[in-house]
Amino acid sequence: MRRVRVGTLAGAAARKHDRNGGSVPSPTRASDRKASLAATLAAFAASALASAAHAQSAAPGGGIALEPLVVDTDASKPAPTTKGSRKSKKPAGAAAAPAPAPAEPASAAAEQQSRERLQATAGGTAIVTEKELEGKASRSIVDALDSVPGVIVQSFFGGNDQPKIHIRGSGLQTNPVERGLLFLKDGLPVNRADGSYIVALPDPRLTDFIEVFRGYTANRLGATVLGGAINFVSPNGVDAPGTVVTAEGGSFGYFNGAVSSSARQGDLDATAQASRTTRDGFREHNDSDRTALSLNGGVRINDNVRTRLFVDYTQLSFDIPGPLTKQELEADPTQIHAGPTFVPPSTLLNPGPNVVRDRPYREAEQFRVGSRTAASFGAHGFDVGASYINTDDTFTFPIANGVRVTDGYDVATLARYVYRPAPSAPLPLFEMNALYQTGTADRTYFHNKNGQKGALFGSNELEAQTLSLYAGANIPIARNMTLAASLAYSWADRDNEDTYGLASRPTLRNGGPPPNPATYPAAVPAVDTSFSRTYEGWTPSLSLQVRPDNHSMLFAAVSRSFEPPTFEDLLATTGGTPNSGPLGFTTNDLDAQTATTAEIGWRGSFNSFRWDAVAYYSWIEDELLSLRDQSGASLGTVNADKTTHAGIELGVAHHWTETIWTRVAYTYQDFRFDDDPVFGDNRLAGAARHNIDFQLQYDDPSGFTLAGVLHWRPGETPVDNANSLFQDSYAVVDLRGAYAVTAGTDVYLNVLNVFDVKYAASTLISDKAVADQAAFLPGDGRAFIVGTTNRF
Repeated sequence: MRRVRVGTLAGAAARKHDRNGGSVPSPTRASDRKASLAATLAAFAASALASAAHAQSAAPGGGIALEPLVVDTDASKPAPTTKGSRKSKKPAGAAAAPAPAPAEPASAAAEQQSRERLQATAGGTAIVTEKELEGKASRSIVDALDSVPGVIVQSFFGGNDQPKIHIRGSGLQTNPVERGLLFLKDGLPVNRADGSYIVALPDPRLTDFIEVFRGYTANRLGATVLGGAINFVSPNGVDAPGTVVTAEGGSFGYFNGAVSSSARQGDLDATAQASRTTRDGFREHNDSDRTALSLNGGVRINDNVRTRLFVDYTQLSFDIPGPLTKQELEADPTQIHAGPTFVPPSTLLNPGPNVVRDRPYREAEQFRVGSRTAASFGAHGFDVGASYINTDDTFTFPIANGVRVTDGYDVATLARYVYRPAPSAPLPLFEMNALYQTGTADRTYFHNKNGQKGALFGSNELEAQTLSLYAGANIPIARNMTLAASLAYSWADRDNEDTYGLASRPTLRNGGPPPNPATYPAAVPAVDTSFSRTYEGWTPSLSLQVRPDNHSMLFAAVSRSFEPPTFEDLLATTGGTPNSGPLGFTTNDLDAQTATTAEIGWRGSFNSFRWDAVAYYSWIEDELLSLRDQSGASLGTVNADKTTHAGIELGVAHHWTETIWTRVAYTYQDFRFDDDPVFGDNRLAGAARHNIDFQLQYDDPSGFTLAGVLHWRPGETPVDNANSLFQDSYAVVDLRGAYAVTAGTDVYLNVLNVFDVKYAASTLISDKAVADQAAFLPGDGRAFIVGTTNRF
């Protein structure tokens, strides 16, 4: 393992303290934490008893409606005359929002308010609406976000199973456990209290729209990380009454059925949703299964106060087919790797996991209940919320990392205040926000013995707390100029108690695939892994926006970011090989990752064009890099001394005619080490330089739609930080056709990867790779999916 640097921050606005030596008071380990939990649950109960509102967006200053603050990258798409009830009967102009259908005026009005707020936002934001996803089969997170500039989402195993996602390189080298973004559902955290999240848990099928906050624009939500935040907003009975039933199926044993039903009666409304997905998968050992249930109900208490209650349950399980060598991918991308080949006396070829023997898979189950209450009194707006999440996660890794079982809960509370003396102002004059999370988990580690739980070799009790405070102002300094300034403070506590209690840990050795026996040849001393770490940091931001006319806006901003490590960073198994289990753990003494980011942007419209462009440059200190060796075994997480992230996020939409339009999402990334003693100025592994998603669509007035989509990643992407092995460029074309049969029924056909291209959709990331390493994760081959949507 290579340790780049661990030490004190030089010139950074963050300080790390040991429990016994820190200058910042923190709650005691037992009594104060119990009191904190009791207070949190009391706040949740008080909010929930009010019953349930129209308060799902995470955007600031939305009053009791809390509409999203976003850019609709598809806003200029013409809405053709169709038989479908969700289509406009008059094409919208290039610079105007689509005319709202009579059946959904509340939702259309909220969307228009969102666009107006975007024009006053000096930063990167985006929205993905339900309409934009219509006719798009297999709506995984990859499918939902692939058209958003600045958001890089890569399929790992196909479908919705553990995709890799990052914004501006935040959490770039983490997988299968994610960090670097704040994931929200209805404005409440999906992340655990330590900042980690299971990316496959949110279901785009059960959302009304998705909000994306890139960079510092998410600070006001409690996300002080470099990347920002993503919020999944549920439909409700106020904005979208009625019932929608969707069914689709196709290649690789894929089937999905989903139903969403909303109703409103006076001041009460409710929405119930269910989704079931199964898939055999493109590759061997690639089955997946998912069930999601969701319920939310709202009540309008009076003209000023609304409240909403959310209940969600998600169960998912999926096989992990693992990586292939480049030669295996080109020969047969459906196969799975059977481990390295040993050539006597000491040559090891094709290093990588033995998926045939170890049968890695993941099962996760999450129950979530939450409530948000929003109120407005003249110029003053308030939003309070709380949530409780219980997560049960069993992850069977290859033998080198074993089987990890995590069972725990997390509680979150939030409070927001906005002051808007001018009701027509798109953003509040002043706002304050607070987000506090606390959670605990029991984690046990077992050896992977031919795909089953073997001997126990470790156990821990993990406790985390994270607090984020924010205050900001949007100050008009001229008729067409606004200055925005904010300051956020973050405090994080990470406690780990080693509960294993035995003097030694068993080891596991496997000579090869079954029937070769797995044995426990010896034991190693059990070193105590307990630790207690505290982190704190300040993240200011300053932005200036100028409107030269009514159709465009220019902005410039400078900001700080702060990201403490998760438990996956601080505690990792080590010492395993493709044929033997871990020998112990590493507990790296890590600093928080901090960065200074400068960005400029220009968005606007001219005739039939719309554009949204942002360029940024980040100077990062102590970037958290999760490293693996050539076989895929964990080497733990390290702090890189200095790195830089530079990028461009560009979205352009253009109408060629009233029925033909195009959209381009382009993301440029240049992420590098900065004069590193080992890697110099090498590119950081895993970041494709150019990411292009191009869509050409024809909307016939009769209700027929035909679209072609190009997913293009030109140029090579380094697989390792040594820049010795590269992922090849690729271009994949999808076709989509849809037809509105009646006022409430649509049918659609998707052909994915039309030309059946063999390509690596993503890769594992290692520190130093070799040419024959199993590091490439194949994308799906050609697939056909048919579906229907029925609205009542």
